[in-house]
Formats: sequence, C-alpha cells, structure tokens
Amino acid sequence: MSSFGNLFRVHTYGESHCKSVGCIVDGVPPGLKLEEEDIQIQLSRRRPGQSDITTARSEFDTVHLQSGTEHGVTLGTPIGLIVHNKDQRPHDYAETDLYPRPSHADYTYLAKYGVKASSGGGRASARETIGRVAAGAIAEKYLREACGVEIVAFVGSVGKVALPYAEEEDEVLGKEYMDLVKTITREEVDKEITRCPHKATSAKMEEAIRAAKARNDSLGGTVTCVIRNCPLGLGEPTFDKLEAVLAHAMLSIPSTKGFEIGSGFRGTMFPGSQHNDPFVEGADGRLRTSTNWSGGIQGGITNGEDIYFRVGFKPPATISQEQETARYDGSAGVLAAKGRHDPCVVPRAVPIVETMAALVIMDQLLQQNARKAAAALLPPVTHLPPTMVFPGQRTVAAAKEGTIGEKVQDNKTGDE
Repeated sequence: MSSFGNLFRVHTYGESHCKSVGCIVDGVPPGLKLEEEDIQIQLSRRRPGQSDITTARSEFDTVHLQSGTEHGVTLGTPIGLIVHNKDQRPHDYAETDLYPRPSHADYTYLAKYGVKASSGGGRASARETIGRVAAGAIAEKYLREACGVEIVAFVGSVGKVALPYAEEEDEVLGKEYMDLVKTITREEVDKEITRCPHKATSAKMEEAIRAAKARNDSLGGTVTCVIRNCPLGLGEPTFDKLEAVLAHAMLSIPSTKGFEIGSGFRGTMFPGSQHNDPFVEGADGRLRTSTNWSGGIQGGITNGEDIYFRVGFKPPATISQEQETARYDGSAGVLAAKGRHDPCVVPRAVPIVETMAALVIMDQLLQQNARKAAAALLPPVTHLPPTMVFPGQRTVAAAKEGTIGEKVQDNKTGDE
C-alpha cells in the first residue's frame, strides 16, 4: 500500500509525470518548531539534476506546507506536503506502449492492475520517494531535538569500486570501517558528489559512473547508514523486531535488492566466541558493549549502541543502450529506452535511506513512549523476584554470595 508507520504514519501520493507528488503525515507531536526550510534540506539533497552524474531532469522539488502548522509550530494535526512536478516529458515514453522495459515495473503493474501510468515509472518511479523524504525530514528534526538522534548515510560502493577498508581476518569488521561508522558526518559525506567520504575512492566512482553513462549503461552500489544516540528499548518482539522494520523500510525504496545489519553476512563466518558483544560499564553508569557486531539491536530491541546497516541498490533498469527483448505480444524486438535517468542511483539515495530510517525510529519511539506512559499510571509492583527486573546493588551482592533466591524486589524499579 501507500502508507507506512503506525503512530507516526505517512501516506504518499503521485506518479513520475503527474502534476504533483507529496504526502500526508499523521502523528507529528504538537509544539515542534517546523518551517518549510527544515524539510527542504533533505529534498534538495535528493533532487534530480544536482550534478553531471545524476539524471538531467531539472526539478528543484520545492516543498509547500499545506496544513498542520501555524506560526511555525506543529499543531498535532495531519501535515500536508506538496511538491509540484515542473519538468515532465511524457512524450519520451512512447516506446513503452509496445515494450515492457527489462527489469522495470511496466509488466508487473499491468499484470496487477490491468492499467498503468502512460509515462515514466508511475508509482515505481523514484519521484514517489519525495513524500517519504519530506516526512522523514520532520521525523529527523523531532528525533534530533527530543533525543539527540543523529542519522548519517554514505555511499560505500559503486559497481566494483568500494571503500578500501580491508576486512581483517581476525576481526568481524575492520577497525577503519568501524571508526568511519562512529564518526562520519553529513558535512563530510556531501563534500563529494558521489557522497562517498573517501576522496580517492569517490574519484574512481565518478569515473565509473561517467563511463557507464557514456555507453548508455548503468551501475548499482551500496549505501551504509548509522543511527547514533538511539534510545534504549525500541522495537517489538517477534514480527516487528527493529531490524525487521528497518529492512521493510529500506527494501520498499525503489531499486533496492539487499539489506544487512551489524556484522551482516560476514558475521556468519565467525564463531560465537568472537561474534558476541560483551557488556561493560559505560561512562554514564549504564551497560554498554565493548564491541558492536550486533549493530545496536539485540532480540529485535535497541541496546543503546550505534545502529548501522547497509542497503544494496541494483543498476537502474531504464538504459538507452539497445537491448534485445520481447514486445507485449511476445514478438522479438530491440528496445533503446528514452527519457532521462540516473546512471547510478546511490548518490541520490543517501537522503532517502536517512529519512526512511528516521520514519522507523520515530514510529518506534512513539510506540515505546506510549507503553511507558500507560505503565506509569499503574500502582507500583513490589513483589517480583530479582530475575524479573533490573537488579539493584544488593541483589548483585546476593547473587555473588549465592543467596539471591532469598531476595525479592523492593520496589518497582528494582533499586534496593
């Protein structure tokens, strides 16, 4: 469907070449200072035509707030956002009357609905992501101001060109890579038009993208994202584990083909003795982990460490290179698609990944806060055994003495 989220809910609309695209955002807390400029930052990072390695379609993607705010403050009511399409060229797509484009959604949309948008990719177009990015920018602002959450994504690979951080044989992931995840900023990412924060690698990526563009071809790649300062306890057991919801969000982005979190598939190559994240006392007095191969999530619930994951994007399907394929009637033919398309989507996908991550964390935060607020209205529970609550100092001492079975919780929090 076209909606995402539960308490923080987004409904997007629009096709590639219609009059406008946008969204309705429901569940935004009242009292958040919000102007169009707060949303425009991420939309401008996403927009087409921002460099010579992206599509030539010229859109400024200027956002207009339609409802839900007054005097620069959110009202708690639905927020309407609209972006007008300016540079539509529906006549570029006449060939799709006869041909379903290879690896595109033309054929499957017709199979599902019996009708499709006459030009562009319709709802399968990356233009649809404008609504997601706009809504996610609102979520980001709230998370940053309320919880200090930071979300940064960057390009890790384009085609066969990848960040040069070697994977050490005796470590699950290399130190250089983990240091990058801990410290990378958006300012560093945006210094390069590829949004790869390693200058030499970025230059090679540019060269590869331009070469693909020159031969009317395309390239895929990967985007890595890190979420810092995420509150403890977000995520639901079983079907709505946080990594499952993140995967849902990321794989709903057009052109995505893969998702891995924390150590990912590489982690499967190591024994538990190397892969486990031991607990240590943090500087703030609460438990932290000495390593973070879990990617900040254990049992589907956040543990307070950085959440980091990687998303794989396929090469854009629409290319101008001649391809032997079949027409809708099954007869053989040759298609050289027209239109203006990215030779590689990953530089522009960075803000899409960031804002989809923000939508997930925002929705989960509201759910957890609702649960905690409801529990706080109940009278304290004081009869539980220590194994059911956070243990206080006396309980820990009793465990060391072997007398923990004689203790019970003294109050609701487990403090003694």
